[in-house]
Amino acid sequence: MDFEKARFNMVEQQIRPWDVLNTQVLDLLFHVKREEFVSDKQKTIAFVDTELPLPNGSRMLEPKMEARLVQELNLAPEDKVLEIGTGSGYLTALLASFSKHVYSLDIDPAMTALAKANLARANIHNVTLVTANGVDGLPTNAPFNAIVVGGSLPTLPEALTSQLAVGGRLLVVLGDAPSMSLTLIERESETGLRTTKLFETVLTPLKDVEQPERFAF
Repeated sequence: MDFEKARFNMVEQQIRPWDVLNTQVLDLLFHVKREEFVSDKQKTIAFVDTELPLPNGSRMLEPKMEARLVQELNLAPEDKVLEIGTGSGYLTALLASFSKHVYSLDIDPAMTALAKANLARANIHNVTLVTANGVDGLPTNAPFNAIVVGGSLPTLPEALTSQLAVGGRLLVVLGDAPSMSLTLIERESETGLRTTKLFETVLTPLKDVEQPERFAF
C-alpha cells in the first residue's frame, strides 16, 4: 500500500473540505504517521473517513475530527494540555507537537500501555500518561491552557471547567445521539466562561461515563 498517497488523499479529500485550513495542522498530518497508531490489520484502513475500533471496544476518532480538534484548540508552544481519552495515542501525538506538555488520561491501563509504546516509537516524549477516570480531570496538575475530550459526554463536568486556566479553551462533544454538538468553552476570567457551539456532530460516548437519569413516559 502507498501510505503517502493515502495520507495525501485523506488530507485533500476529507480534512481540508471539513474546514481544516491551518497549514501547520495540515503539514503535521504528514509528519505524524497515523498508520503507526493502529493495529497491523488496520494499517490499510488507517486513513478512511470513519472511527476505527480500538482493542478495548472504544473508538479512534475520524481523521477529520482529530484535525479539527487540533485546529480549534489553537495551541501555543507554552501551553499545558489535558486530554481525556488517550486511545492509541495519535491525537495525543498531534497535541504534543504543538504544545509544551500533554497530560493524557485513559481509564483502561491496557490503552495507556499501548499509547506509551506508540508515542515512544514516534519519538514524542513531552507527554505524561495517566490511567484514571478522565471526567475527574487531573487536579494535581491544573490549571490547563487547553482541555480536549476524545469521546462525547451527556453533560459538561464541573471538574473539567474548574481546571481550565484563564484564557484556556476546552473542546468537548456534548449531548445525546443524534443531537450532539462540538462545544468550545473558554475561560474569560476566574469566574466567567463563554460557551460556543461550533457544529453538530455525533461521537462515540466516552467509555464508562455515568449517564444522567432520563424522563420516561
